[in-house]
Amino acid sequence: MTECYQTSIPFSPVKRHKVEADFSGGDITSNAGIPLLAQVDQQMNLTRSVARALDDTRRKASCDHSLAELLKQRIYALALGYEDLNDHNELRHDLALQTAASRVETLASPATLCRLEQRSDREATVAIHRVLFQQFVDAHEHPPKRLILDFDATDTPLHGDQEGRFFHGYYDHYCFLPLYVFCGRHLLVSYLRRSDIDAAKHSWAILSLLVKALRQRWPKVEITFRGDSGFCRWKILRWCDRHQVRYIVGLAQNKRLRARSAPWIDLAELQYALTDKKQRVFASIHYGARSWDKPRRVIVKAEHSSHGANPRFVVTNLPQSDRFLYDKVYCARGDTSPATWKTASRTNNWTCLPSEPLRTTGGRISSVNCCQA
Repeated sequence: MTECYQTSIPFSPVKRHKVEADFSGGDITSNAGIPLLAQVDQQMNLTRSVARALDDTRRKASCDHSLAELLKQRIYALALGYEDLNDHNELRHDLALQTAASRVETLASPATLCRLEQRSDREATVAIHRVLFQQFVDAHEHPPKRLILDFDATDTPLHGDQEGRFFHGYYDHYCFLPLYVFCGRHLLVSYLRRSDIDAAKHSWAILSLLVKALRQRWPKVEITFRGDSGFCRWKILRWCDRHQVRYIVGLAQNKRLRARSAPWIDLAELQYALTDKKQRVFASIHYGARSWDKPRRVIVKAEHSSHGANPRFVVTNLPQSDRFLYDKVYCARGDTSPATWKTASRTNNWTCLPSEPLRTTGGRISSVNCCQA
């Protein structure tokens, strides 16, 4: 029986040059996976769309590298784990990265890439987010019936003396606190912020902009705002109620909430004592803090196990049952892109930020984060 083995892997040609990967020697690279990412980017038309959206103020006659090539070089290198611009002293000669950036000549120097990033400003960040939003819209062949917007804040650890760095008590280190908004697997917002702020800062304004833009495209779509307890702010919930936006948001426990939910907490403890198995009891109460404009429906999940009582609370205006909303809607946050993003950012060590003022790096880091997605 004849056994056939594929000895080479063909890729799209670059400027009439044939491109293929094989294992027979020649020029060797440890970054062979990057042409696959370039193929995905080519199908999505992402970096080319970003290049068209950005204003390139350089004198074209004096430029050796197009804006699209610079973006590909920087973004693909970040995807490979090369965060520092100094890495491009060697990467600019890497044939795999050259091929992915659609060049057959040496790529840009770290100084050229640095000038690219330093030109980034608020307008550039907005333009990139418009591209991301349009990519999300174009991904739907038919108007969706419902969309869930996941708001999530996470830490970006700092290892230098960046302006705007603060120690965050929860994460136990110096960091920035960027805000991400996902809809399913699509990243819609990547917003770099200081960490000495409320985790929900500017979330209301961003939610309002997204809802307005989505309803301009799909007037009948049902939109749900979802987040952890860091985003449970009564003014945001009031805005959702007034603008027909659904919400399901975690609610931090307190003495009053535990007292109101004591019957179900005690019931879960009793059932555990009888069965010696973890017990969960669901219920709804109407609760409102003194600062709230009105009481709202709060789902109580009273859980008891060998570790003791573990009650959880979620505030919502969705109509379904308590167990369904908690298990299938709220807890689904852990299966969506925000959780994946957190894991990837730590696994790939996306933490190298420059020792420069936040006012100059804000647009840059947001832009890079957007494109990485």
